[in-house]
Amino acid sequence: MTIGLPKTAGELRAAGYVPRSVKVELRDNLVAALREKRNPWPGIVGFERTVLPQLERAILAGHDVVLLGERGQGKTRLLRTLVGLLDEWTPVIEGAELNEHPLDPITPESQRRAEELGDDLPVAWKHRDERFSEKLATPDTSVGDLVGDVDPVKVAQGRSLGDPETIHYGLLPRSHRGIIAVNELPDLAERIQVSLLNVMEERDIQIRGYTLRLPLDVLLVATANPEDYTNRGRIITPLKDRFGAEIRTHYPLEIAAEVDLVRQEADLVAEVGDHLLEVIARFVRHLRESSAIDQRSGVSARFPVAAAETVAASALRRSALIGENPAIARPVDLESVPEVLRGKLEFEAGEEGREQEVLTHLLRRSIADTARARFAGLNLRQLAELVSDGHPVATGERVHAGDLLAALPELPLLHEVAQRVGAGPKDPAGRIASAVELALEALYLTRQLSKDSDDDRSVYG
Repeated sequence: MTIGLPKTAGELRAAGYVPRSVKVELRDNLVAALREKRNPWPGIVGFERTVLPQLERAILAGHDVVLLGERGQGKTRLLRTLVGLLDEWTPVIEGAELNEHPLDPITPESQRRAEELGDDLPVAWKHRDERFSEKLATPDTSVGDLVGDVDPVKVAQGRSLGDPETIHYGLLPRSHRGIIAVNELPDLAERIQVSLLNVMEERDIQIRGYTLRLPLDVLLVATANPEDYTNRGRIITPLKDRFGAEIRTHYPLEIAAEVDLVRQEADLVAEVGDHLLEVIARFVRHLRESSAIDQRSGVSARFPVAAAETVAASALRRSALIGENPAIARPVDLESVPEVLRGKLEFEAGEEGREQEVLTHLLRRSIADTARARFAGLNLRQLAELVSDGHPVATGERVHAGDLLAALPELPLLHEVAQRVGAGPKDPAGRIASAVELALEALYLTRQLSKDSDDDRSVYG
């Protein structure tokens, strides 16, 4: 809230406010967060030991930054968290076109007002969220969009063309004393990238030959895909040279980090256990290592998020069809992932027609890996013998969790299986059935059980 904050330039000066550049402001606030052991990057997962230390050094050095990485690595999300390092409220000249500090005006109009009004110059306060601007670089972006152009309306009002006040400012000047993020920078036409050179080095702008020098105070951050340097465009060499830091991002390096990311980002309409999220995380890991997938395009972090949401939706649909409450996902719901999400992947040219086969194989491999990790040291042979000796177990989208469990006699082994995935004896049947089904699928994948499937039902025997 701005109650009690200075309302005029005189009050601001009396309160001891001193203009600070945006880079100094970010540096001071980052240093304070690090000293107080506060996390300056809320919601960022998997970059703690790699990307974040590099970004922190760049901010402390006062560098403009370009983040380089494949799609879906959280580049834009990371840039948006920079807002949290700005002061919550900052003073600006009330009514000014740009975010000028009341004690340091930069446009001719604001300088004139400051001279006329003196200490009575009115002050407004801007929240840090209003000091972050974002532009998706597209081929049709113009210099006028970024820097500015002559405003014909102001000329029609009687001002001469040589008057600097006839200019309509673009996004960069309007980001004065803030952060501007340019997404997919190589997509900007090269002649448009040239317009950024002065902003980044001399910190001023030039518009249609005007002798206008605005000492802009901005932090320019950008994202780029390595593929873009050769396929769709490139960052021109002089512009690359003006970025103080080029930081490579990456996909989560650990399975646990991928699971944490999915748990944080996914909007799940049903309960999805960590063991199923682990399957999805391993599935994505195998996709990123597969020679069948075009790794230049990458496998976005949005893929496992969408996969988890699809699994939850499948569980909710099954719950509605058979009246199973609460809705809890089981391994059978993983079967919906390849069919629904294969369009999010780019396959190599020689893989036409094999997409479903590749995805199904990698998903089964992920289930087996997860079961091996979860049930390590646990002998599942007793369960295999039980099912083989006349206790077949059915599963499917129309099979109730209670029916799945009822097909098996009470065994201490089943309690141990449930415990390995975090389910207890008093938990809902769906949670225990999910653990048992994972064990049955593992036995099938290791060829200790058979599985006969039709449209909506599979029987282990």
